[in-house]
Amino acid sequence: MPSRYAYLITASSLVLGLTGCGATAKVPVEAGYGPDPILPAPDKSLIPTVNIAEATDWPDGVTPQAAPGLHVEAFARDLDHPRWLYVLPNGDVLVAESDAPPKPEDGKSIRGWIMKKVMARAGSGGESANRITLLRDKNGDGTPEKRTAFLEGLNSPFGMALVGDQLYVANTDALVRFPYEEGATRIEGQGEKVVDLPAGPINHHWTKNVIASQDGSRLYVTSGSNSNVAENGMAAEENRAAILEVDPQKKTLRLFASGLRNPNGLAWQPDSGALWTTVNERDEIGSDLVPDYMTSVEDGGFYGWPYSYYGQHVDERVKPQRPDLVAKALVPDYALGAHTASLGLAFYEGSLLPERYRNGAFIGQHGSWNRKPRSGYKVIFVPFKNGEPDGHAQDVLTGFLNEEEQAMGRPVGVAVDKTGALLVADDVGDVIWRVTPSGG
Repeated sequence: MPSRYAYLITASSLVLGLTGCGATAKVPVEAGYGPDPILPAPDKSLIPTVNIAEATDWPDGVTPQAAPGLHVEAFARDLDHPRWLYVLPNGDVLVAESDAPPKPEDGKSIRGWIMKKVMARAGSGGESANRITLLRDKNGDGTPEKRTAFLEGLNSPFGMALVGDQLYVANTDALVRFPYEEGATRIEGQGEKVVDLPAGPINHHWTKNVIASQDGSRLYVTSGSNSNVAENGMAAEENRAAILEVDPQKKTLRLFASGLRNPNGLAWQPDSGALWTTVNERDEIGSDLVPDYMTSVEDGGFYGWPYSYYGQHVDERVKPQRPDLVAKALVPDYALGAHTASLGLAFYEGSLLPERYRNGAFIGQHGSWNRKPRSGYKVIFVPFKNGEPDGHAQDVLTGFLNEEEQAMGRPVGVAVDKTGALLVADDVGDVIWRVTPSGG
């Protein structure tokens, strides 16, 4: 019988051989945007599309391409896989430098091992820095005068939220808090655990984001699924594919909304006051399915995963089915294109950028691996009116792929700094980009 090592060598060859293979999209990616996306029939081919944009470096002097009327330059370089951003009230910018934690179950299946190789090729899967770095640009000129290791010894940190004098950090396995004093450039100590978060040896979608309610009495935490479509069993999905509500005083949590395969971005819409999220949908049923999306989030709402997608479109791969849940699956508000990996979300309430961006949503699209041709790898903007999406998505930053279709960068978190400039975390380029009006 061939050894496991021989199987892994074969699998490694398969990863490289599959790159660029699989079914090609039948509709343009733009057809998968908006409130009523086109949803072709699922592609049931045995070999899923694998189309990886291999990670490479930004050449000297090269930056992403900003939309007309905008200018982009580096705010900070030489970070270690910067994933998420948070701007403190005094203007200091916190950067979560983080990658996936160890996943002991990854090496126990050929599929998991292949996916690990896929992610490494795309610029992920290295040792996590487990750090939050502080960048201080006191005069707002786009050049930080101070850069310090603000928090270290974390566990794949991602989301951050300040409530009063408590800074909350969403590690992959727990929500923790630290005492914060305005102007501090470093916090020592382990912090206090508020609640455990779903993790464990599989931990398929490991990122956890956090946002505070307007009055600070509740926290909302994202928790991605432990699989693509529940192939690890629903027992492995407890409090996953969900947004969780945390009472930080009682240290309790409850399921707030479910059926959200991999929610990441969280933001309060300025006009309506509603909570919105960005969600990565399922893979391996073709280049055209399923569109990622952003949606307002209802307390108690169910959004379909794993049994259905985009409302009540049944995913026949899931056994047994739950027609009772499918019947009440909510349709998301706005599709963001198939496999774009839409992660970052920030509503614009500043005044520096042109008025057309006011109260609309900036979205960081990390980029596809399961679509041919590729999708995402850019930052987009969706205009809003009266608290609802109002119009077509617009490109804000492009040019993250070079002429050889290699990824020089991949956008993740987005945030607005104290001057009103847009900040974008690029975890492949190890850069924070800053977008301002052109001409100063």
